[in-house]
Amino acid sequence: MTNETETTRRAALVTGSSRGIGRAVAQELARAGYDVCVNCSSEQGLPAARELADALAADCGVRTLAVAANVADAQEAAALVDAACQEFGRVDVLVNNAGITRDGLIARMKEEDFDAVVGVNLKGTFNCCKAVAQRMMKQRFGRIVNMSSVVGVAGNAGQANYAASKAGVIGLTKSLARELASRNVTANAVAPGFITTDMTAALSDKQREAMTERIAARRLGAPEDVAALVRFLASDEAGYITGQVICVDGGMSL
Repeated sequence: MTNETETTRRAALVTGSSRGIGRAVAQELARAGYDVCVNCSSEQGLPAARELADALAADCGVRTLAVAANVADAQEAAALVDAACQEFGRVDVLVNNAGITRDGLIARMKEEDFDAVVGVNLKGTFNCCKAVAQRMMKQRFGRIVNMSSVVGVAGNAGQANYAASKAGVIGLTKSLARELASRNVTANAVAPGFITTDMTAALSDKQREAMTERIAARRLGAPEDVAALVRFLASDEAGYITGQVICVDGGMSL
């Protein structure tokens, strides 16, 4: 029998959540009492996603689900949302975190590298937002948090594809906010700066030092710094905040 706590608990779907920032977001939301759907892009990542989902269920007492889906594919994104709704009864919070990079100077950038990054980072965000929008409007509650980047705000040499995709996420988020606000559905973008993840771990000490010099706080951020903001934007307390782009960058963009 399903008890009252299970039926009234809110549910969150976090794309690209088997590692990095997405993992920290899934953990933060589970600790806050949300049921959580953990997502990875392919069957190859499913063991790690299931391991995280099982750990969150055991540690936080929430319901969890692990689903492999490539959000760049509209059908897979829709199936992902369907799976979460079937498991939890609803999706109250969507965090579009899935993202990839294929860096290179634009003069040498391959067309397929541009298309792949825009496909996951921007179209994947669109696909998932489209899949939840009608559901959230019908239930008259929803929180959409889209992961952008300070690179989407300021640009960065060697990342034309990534910057374009993340700038597009900002425009998409603002448009969503205007469309959905009257139904008590908010849409905001979070723009992380340099965060310690698998991507930054591959950098040399010299590269990390150069990055740190650009940051007012003189340190790289942690995934938990981003996750804390996402948790707030998902809450009732953030109900009057929509269409915003909030940088989590230690003052790098000042």
